[in-house]
Amino acid sequence: MADSIPVPFDVKLMNVTATLVYALFALVLLAAGAWWVLRQPFFPLAGIKVDGEVTHNNAVTLRANVAPQLAGNFFTVDLAKARAAFESVPWVRKAVVRREFPNKLRATLTEHAPVAHWGDEADSRLINGFGEVFDANVAEVDDDLPRLGGPPEQAGQVLGMYRVLQPLFSPYELAIDQLKLSSRGSWSVVLDSGAVLELGRGRSEEVAARTQRFLVTVAPVAKQYGRSVSAVEGADLRHNEGYALRLRGVTTVTTEPPPPRKK
Repeated sequence: MADSIPVPFDVKLMNVTATLVYALFALVLLAAGAWWVLRQPFFPLAGIKVDGEVTHNNAVTLRANVAPQLAGNFFTVDLAKARAAFESVPWVRKAVVRREFPNKLRATLTEHAPVAHWGDEADSRLINGFGEVFDANVAEVDDDLPRLGGPPEQAGQVLGMYRVLQPLFSPYELAIDQLKLSSRGSWSVVLDSGAVLELGRGRSEEVAARTQRFLVTVAPVAKQYGRSVSAVEGADLRHNEGYALRLRGVTTVTTEPPPPRKK
């Protein structure tokens, strides 16, 4: 029996290469065929389910707003775009969108929970507990919420200052009606009594310390004039060693004519 002739190395290499090329070509064809099938109208979206914390929107309205923005079928719809479409709806803070076999999308929503109004009344927006400013129908919100204001990028800082200052006023049966941070970094407060307080600049602990000193000392000062803390119309706490105070019904301006000059 004749001995078999060994296959040269270059022939083996060509055979292996050809096999790999055929295999790769087959995979490409298979993937292309699968992609073609998935893009056909065989797997249309049959519906969108909405659940989660939804109080300001209803599922019917949400689906009506979002559905026109979706393209593709169950397999090809862009979930990131679907999420963005839900989050563009007023009051929706976060949306988690996933496919639900065989032919639906499920969107789990979290709505904004407003804690204060933001900005001027003429262009009022809202701010949630995370310090995020958002647009919504302010008519749906309780008018008793405080009004905060300042540079939009510092909304979280303004909310943080409110949370520091409000507990200082509570023991005196006062509440912050408005808190504003100026573009120069100065804080001002309007209380529910109508008093306007200029708190000045500084870190939250510095502003809180000035406010606390004012609240502790203002009652005895007002009492000297027969007034209570509720009679405070305004105060300027930006002085180093004290504060300027304005009390309702108290004036330092005399209406008596000056004494005649001696000749």
